[in-house]
Amino acid sequence: MTNQPPIDDIPIGGDSIRLGQFLKFAGVLDSGGDVKEAIIDGFVTVNGEVDRRRGRQLQLGDVVSFEGRSVRVRP
Repeated sequence: MTNQPPIDDIPIGGDSIRLGQFLKFAGVLDSGGDVKEAIIDGFVTVNGEVDRRRGRQLQLGDVVSFEGRSVRVRP
């Protein structure tokens, strides 16, 4: 059995949010520059798969991970 880190639920107050916005909103990364670099370099996953699109529309229930921290989009 693998030890997976806990997933924090982050309410966004709507139905969708862009990946770059969500990483800053959730406090995963501090600046837009850091977000852009992490996404382009392939360090961010969405639902377990690398996604290099900062503007990707996240949906409720999507799980975003970066450096061992996972956060889930909630309404």
